[in-house]
Amino acid sequence: MGVDVGKVRIGVARTDPDGLIATPIETVQRSGETGDDMRRILSHVAELDAVEIVVGLPLSLSGGDTPSTGDARGFADRLAAAAAPIPVRLVDERLSTVTAQSALRAAGRSSRKQRSVVDQVAAVIIVQHAIDLERSSGRPPGLLVDAPAPPDERR
Repeated sequence: MGVDVGKVRIGVARTDPDGLIATPIETVQRSGETGDDMRRILSHVAELDAVEIVVGLPLSLSGGDTPSTGDARGFADRLAAAAAPIPVRLVDERLSTVTAQSALRAAGRSSRKQRSVVDQVAAVIIVQHAIDLERSSGRPPGLLVDAPAPPDERR
């Protein structure tokens, strides 16, 4: 499953069972403290029986952090804790939103009127990039997000 984290919306996408092609699922509104966004994403994880979640990591063109990088890392940390033992990976998403907007323009759709669609298309681009990278390299894409250790049950 792929996730494009934004300040207002989160695009969600999936792959087919063979991990060949990505398709959009939905755009989830960021909910902040209520955790509704996380619950909605986790419901997709369970429903799809996801084996891995890739979260887009927004980096600058030079590879450095952007104002959104910390937000994406924090979201990925919370997602890894909530989705454990399903692995969560951070994958470079440079230009995914720009590519999504270009694709929608080429299809004759105004990205301004279709912001939620842009988020879904960006999530598709992120997860498709991840599966293509894994297929070509034979290694899992991006960086594994460490989920916190389970609490000690001997207490």
